[in-house]
Amino acid sequence: MISRLQSEYTGRVAEIWLEGNLNAHCFIPAQYWRDNFELVKELFPQTEYDEISHIIKIEKEKKEHVGKIAVCTAGTADIPVAEEAAQTAEYFGSEVERIYDVGVSGIHRLFSRLDVIQEANCVIAVAGMEGALASVLGGLVDKPVIAVPTSVGYGASMHGLSALLTMINSCANGIAVVNIDNGYGAGYIATQINRLGIREK
Repeated sequence: MISRLQSEYTGRVAEIWLEGNLNAHCFIPAQYWRDNFELVKELFPQTEYDEISHIIKIEKEKKEHVGKIAVCTAGTADIPVAEEAAQTAEYFGSEVERIYDVGVSGIHRLFSRLDVIQEANCVIAVAGMEGALASVLGGLVDKPVIAVPTSVGYGASMHGLSALLTMINSCANGIAVVNIDNGYGAGYIATQINRLGIREK
């Protein structure tokens, strides 16, 4: 009886999650972000808007960027989420190294930039599809890896769920996982880790 109830409950939770996830990942027209930017800019003329990450921000002049965070993507389709992470970290004062399009489908690209990645205090791995990049990086670096699953993919990728489960189930050490498309969360956590790395030096 308990087993049957658990099974029914699990199935219903999965239905609710999938329905919510599909609704949450409907593409918002770019004009929506631009309209919001224009409204904010009327009040604060110094406001900036980034077309790729859709971040609206006001930057301080002559900000110092310290330490190093490596932001890596598996493919070019992951760049919007990666830019959200990178620009969040930069906003909070971290130096960011962008290493894009270094996924496992052409792993030689990752190896050619490995020295730069290993110098960082923290690594952000942004990947959709099967999300294997985080595990690979986790086995190659001795610093914390923040894994960001993206909703990039088709079919069985289930709008990022496949990448999320791969990253959560990774056997590589030192990997923490944020929610699907949560570039901001990854960028902020990476900044905190980067600050600790600077203090230790």
